[in-house]
Amino acid sequence: MEARAQARYVRVTPMKARRVINLIRGMQAVDAQAVLRFAPQAASEPVGKVLASAIANAANNHGMDARELVVTEAFVDEGPTMKRIRPRAQGRAYRIGKRSSHITVIVGDGVKAVKPLPTKKAAAKAVAPEAQAPAKKAAPAKKAAPAKKAAPAKKAAPAKKAAPAKKAAPAKKAAPAKKAAPAKKAPAKSTTTKKTAAKKSAAPKKGG
Repeated sequence: MEARAQARYVRVTPMKARRVINLIRGMQAVDAQAVLRFAPQAASEPVGKVLASAIANAANNHGMDARELVVTEAFVDEGPTMKRIRPRAQGRAYRIGKRSSHITVIVGDGVKAVKPLPTKKAAAKAVAPEAQAPAKKAAPAKKAAPAKKAAPAKKAAPAKKAAPAKKAAPAKKAAPAKKAAPAKKAPAKSTTTKKTAAKKSAAPKKGG
């Protein structure tokens, strides 16, 4: 069986805490406590407290013997980092990070946890769950859905009235015929020339 303990948001850098955790991983719980008690690293104190809590959980909650416990797992996760500022020369400011860690320790006695045997009632339920369960009542037959009433016939749309025929355009009046221009009379030729010629021919010749 196993028991575990965890400390969160511990104000220790994860890299420094892992140096201490690597020392006790796989050791007997009692020996690990002795190592942490005399380790010079500052992170040994919070790690020792987590180990002591894991041993107490195993003894009180699971009834395991503290002298047979072994540190089976131990690891450190990185927590949130707080941003801070450190003043520097010439009015400058440098950022520093105050880191935190989540420390987890798991101890065990090397004995596999045995599942409790099922009781008679539990075995009976597991073997024949259908026999124990009361028969379900048959679901009442659903009533047939009433037939939907036929939709009333739509009234025929009234026929559109024929558009009135357009009146025929009045016939255009024929243009009046132009009057024929009167024929120009040819000027009568003067007969004076003919008369003079006749007089000349009729007059007797002189000297004969």
